[in-house]
Amino acid sequence: MTRPTRSRRAENTGFACVHCGSPVPANTDGHYRNHCPVCLWSLHVDDLPGDRASECRAPMEPIGLVEKSGKGWQVVHRCTACGHRQPNRLVRDGAAPDDLDVVLGLPWL
Repeated sequence: MTRPTRSRRAENTGFACVHCGSPVPANTDGHYRNHCPVCLWSLHVDDLPGDRASECRAPMEPIGLVEKSGKGWQVVHRCTACGHRQPNRLVRDGAAPDDLDVVLGLPWL
């Protein structure tokens, strides 16, 4: 079964963090907001980046940092249920940039 196509605007909405409960506003730089700026935890919602097709929906722990050409530093998340790993761009601007102290506390992978 295929899922209906959704617009980026419809998917880029605010949410409450599954880990710490902080309110997380939508991102304003044209990218999806997919993790909490306070604790960096995420939710397993994508099979492929941005598709919102995963049925897992378990919390994803920030486990480290990588640097990707053209994308800069990325937080790597690991699903606490199925082990899926996904790098995600840091949010550096806008209403709620990622907490740099928390980011710098992650190991390089």
